Amino acid sequence: MSERRRFSPPAMGGSSLLVIFAVLCLTLFAMLSLSTVQADGRLSQTSAEAAQAYYAADCRAEAVLARLRQGQLPPGVQKNGDIYEYSCPISDTQTLEVRVRVEGENWTVLRWQAVSAAQWQADEHLDLWEGIPLI
Repeated sequence: MSERRRFSPPAMGGSSLLVIFAVLCLTLFAMLSLSTVQADGRLSQTSAEAAQAYYAADCRAEAVLARLRQGQLPPGVQKNGDIYEYSCPISDTQTLEVRVRVEGENWTVLRWQAVSAAQWQADEHLDLWEGIPLI
């Protein structure tokens, strides 16, 4: 007598569905983690470039201050009485503004500040809801 074997597909039980769901969740979390790492990498690179640009401008400002202390008047420095003012560009949108006062042999830094170089324009147009017209 020939035995006929019946082929039955493997049963998809609850534990198999849970394993598939867990693998999908872990894959999704891995993709989210990867995108977060890439965004953090871009942010840290931008922050490092901004810090490098600031310290390069700071170095230039210190060099101008050193020349002022030697009695020279470098180009770009304005003198108003005993106050010297100059600025060093940090980027396209920021400059380092410096103001120092000389009192004999003493130099006092009045301002050493990064400021925005972009022109500010106020938006005076407001879209206000006037309410429902009364009939």
